[in-house]
Amino acid sequence: MPRAILCILDSVGIGGAPDADKYGDVGSNTFGHISEWAASGRADRDGLRSGPLHVPNLDALGIGAAIQLSTGTLPPGLSPTAKGGRFGVGREVSKGKDTPSGHWEIAGVPVPFEWGYFAESEPAFSPHLIAEFVERAKLPGILGDKHASGTDIIAAMGEEHIRTGKPICYTSIDSVFQIAAHETHFGLDRLYDICQIAFELTAPMMIGRVIARPFIGEDATSFRRTGNRRDFAIAPPEPTLLDRNQAAGNQVYAIGKISDIYAGHGVTHKIKGTGIPQLFDKTLDAMEMAADRALIMTNFVDFDSEYGHRRDVPGYAAALELFDSRLPEIISKLLQDDLLILTADHGNDPTWTGTDHTREQVPILLFSPSLSQGELGIRSTFADIGESIAHWLGLPPGRHGRSFL
Repeated sequence: MPRAILCILDSVGIGGAPDADKYGDVGSNTFGHISEWAASGRADRDGLRSGPLHVPNLDALGIGAAIQLSTGTLPPGLSPTAKGGRFGVGREVSKGKDTPSGHWEIAGVPVPFEWGYFAESEPAFSPHLIAEFVERAKLPGILGDKHASGTDIIAAMGEEHIRTGKPICYTSIDSVFQIAAHETHFGLDRLYDICQIAFELTAPMMIGRVIARPFIGEDATSFRRTGNRRDFAIAPPEPTLLDRNQAAGNQVYAIGKISDIYAGHGVTHKIKGTGIPQLFDKTLDAMEMAADRALIMTNFVDFDSEYGHRRDVPGYAAALELFDSRLPEIISKLLQDDLLILTADHGNDPTWTGTDHTREQVPILLFSPSLSQGELGIRSTFADIGESIAHWLGLPPGRHGRSFL
C-alpha cells in the first residue's frame, strides 16, 4: 500500500520566478549560485569545504535538470538529465515569499489573501501594539523593536535582556513577530506564554507567525539559539493535504517545524528535531513506524535559518552536501509503493543582497521503486505537489492544482 515522504528543503530555490521583479529578486538562484560559487574555487576561504559542489544523489534525481529547466542554464558539475525518478519545477501563485505561503500551497492550498507586514522603519511596531503587549504580558518593556537578524540581535541585546528581563522583539521582511528570550533567566514556558499573547494581538493584522526564539549562554560570545523554537501561526484557510489525509483515517507525521506551520491542523504525530542529521534520523524513524497511506512531512529548516538568512555560502554548500550524503538512507528504506518527494517553499540565495527570502521557483524531484523516470515540466502552482501526493495516497482531488502522476 502507498505511503508518501515529503522533504521540504527550506529555501532551496532554483531561479527567479516570473514575478521576481516585484520583489527585487530577478536573477536570484539559490542552488545555481551556490554551485557556481563552489566551482569558482573560493570555497577554500574558510576551510569548511573545497572544490565543486558534490551532490551526486540529488543530481541523479534531477536537480541539475530541474535548474536548467527553470533558468535555461546548467550549473557547473551538474547533469542535464535525471538518472532515476522524475523532475520538474514548481511555480508559486501565492503572494509573498513567506514560509506559510509556500508550505500551504505545497499542501494544496494557495494563500488567497495578503499577509500583514511591519514597517521597515525603526521602531517597527506601533506604540499601541507594544503598549498592549507589555501590559497583558506583565513585562517591564521590550528590547529591539526593529528589523534584524535573530543571531545578531541576540548577540547585541542578550546581556541587557538578562539584566532587565525585557524580551527581544524584532521582525523581518516576512510576516513575523519574533520574540527572543533566555531559556532559564526568562523561562521557556514564560516565553511561550507571552508569544501566545503576541499572537492574539497580531493575528487580526494578518501577521502570519509569532515565533518564540529561546537561547542559552551567559554573554555575547556564548549565546546560541536552542531547538525549542515554537511558531504560533495563523491556520490555513481551508483543509490542506494534511487535514485530508487525517480525515481519511491515515497517519500524518509532522517532523521539525511542520506542525507549527500548519497550526497543528491535520497532524497525528508531531516530532521535533533540530539540525539536518537529527531531522534525517527522525524521518527514518517515522518511515519505520508509518502505516499504509501515511504522509511523512519534514522541513529541513537549517538551509534557510542557518545559512540563507546569514548569507553563509560555504555553510549552505556544506549543508547541501550533508543532505545529499544521507539521501541514500531514505531511498534504501523505501517500500515498493512509497513515494519520495523533494521540494522547497521559496528561495534564500546566500549570494543575494539583504538577508531575506528570494522569490524563486523550486525543484520537484520524485522517486519511487515503482515509478518510471521522466520530466514533469514547469508546474503552474505548488498545489500540484499536494494533489499528486493525494492521488498517490488514494485521496479525492482537492480544489487547487492537479496531479502530475
